[in-house]
Amino acid sequence: MSESTQVVSFKLGPEEYGVDIAQVQEINRMVAVTKVPRAPVFMEGVINLRGQLIPIIDLRTRFGMPRAEHTKNTRIVVTEIGTKRVGMVVDSVSEVLRLPLDAIEPAPDMITGVDTEYIRGVGKIDDRLIILLDLAKIVTGSEKRELETTDIETAA
Repeated sequence: MSESTQVVSFKLGPEEYGVDIAQVQEINRMVAVTKVPRAPVFMEGVINLRGQLIPIIDLRTRFGMPRAEHTKNTRIVVTEIGTKRVGMVVDSVSEVLRLPLDAIEPAPDMITGVDTEYIRGVGKIDDRLIILLDLAKIVTGSEKRELETTDIETAA
């Protein structure tokens, strides 16, 4: 049996993405997001998750895609980026997949408008291609500091 990794797959527009299941803390339905003054453009705001304020990133905006109306399928994938819990808004969550490591290829130079700096590789399973994201690179160092220093207290 070959080595494999488990990924949570989700959709943004027509494309399917995946993140390592170890980085996903929970998946929640879309809730009201409180806007935060002077927040980075891709940050929708914050939510109160069981007493903890969590910044919410719109992955569509982050990847330069047009914003989409939230639907009953829209989800917030709560992850940990560095030491910070962050929620990522996705169009829908598909499933948890076991992906053989030999089915993962390095990212090609250009993938449907998403900067390859965010991409760990592309997984192939059956007739599907799943773009595997590197969460550590979704938010850059200066943006991490911005998320940490954004005046979240005023939103509470």
